[in-house]
Amino acid sequence: MEQLRPVEMKLIDELFGMSSGYVLDFTNSTFADFFRREVGIDIYDDAYAIHGGSKGKHFRAFLTIGQPRAIVKALTALWEYRETDRLGRAQTEKVVNAHRRLTAIIERLGGAALANYEPALGEFETKSQATPRTFRADETVLRGLEARFLALQEMSDEPHTRGRHFERLLTDLFNAWCMDARGGFTVVGEQIDGSFQLGGDTYLLEAKWHRVKTDANTLHGFQGKVSERPEWTRGLFVSFAGFTDVGLQAFTARKIILADGMDIFDALARRISIPDIIAAKIRHASEYRNPFERVRSLFPL
Repeated sequence: MEQLRPVEMKLIDELFGMSSGYVLDFTNSTFADFFRREVGIDIYDDAYAIHGGSKGKHFRAFLTIGQPRAIVKALTALWEYRETDRLGRAQTEKVVNAHRRLTAIIERLGGAALANYEPALGEFETKSQATPRTFRADETVLRGLEARFLALQEMSDEPHTRGRHFERLLTDLFNAWCMDARGGFTVVGEQIDGSFQLGGDTYLLEAKWHRVKTDANTLHGFQGKVSERPEWTRGLFVSFAGFTDVGLQAFTARKIILADGMDIFDALARRISIPDIIAAKIRHASEYRNPFERVRSLFPL
């Protein structure tokens, strides 16, 4: 069996970040699904737990003991995933000769050369003159998310179950727009429904799938979580049923914007960019001291 050399492992780590314990922006579930679909293996099989339980350590074990053909499939699919995300964010490549060097590894293992997703430059065009690429979420993904949102409204499960589905849907929606979203987590007994990145800021997410509107006390509680964190932390509170009038009047938002179920529906049905929606809500909140303005008012037909 062909084995990856230490210098090749180092490059793969640079490209995909496995030494951190993470691999790109995958969650545990999306990482498992990725390997199941793209490679046809269970990456969380005990065979790949020889170095530890994190995504990065499972990936390293796979690269150590996996078959060359499977390794080629994984590296090729991860490269495509990474490049789609990087170019969607208009980010420059930070790894020197990344495409050529990873292609050399894959070809040594018997695979084909990697696709180069960098846009070709015209004869007289320099990189500094190139037109920025405007990222658009995949239409198939958005259609699926819209269907999931509509299905949620028909669910008869307990509110807690619907809430978990709602949180996962929002995480997937943010990731469809390349916002590096992560699912819920707990910190010292404090539950956070998720987080995402936008414009150099980290946003904490609070998601409520209740049939009753959210009141001021709940808003103040979330604001406390955001306020206790570094100054670059912001918050997005999404309440499916919306917010009480009294709650909005009694709540003075600081670094928090609000959205309701109608906002999410309009974003999905009209294919409006989530980063654009958040930017518009932030500006409106700053100009009018109003953290809640509906998407259909900010983006009239």
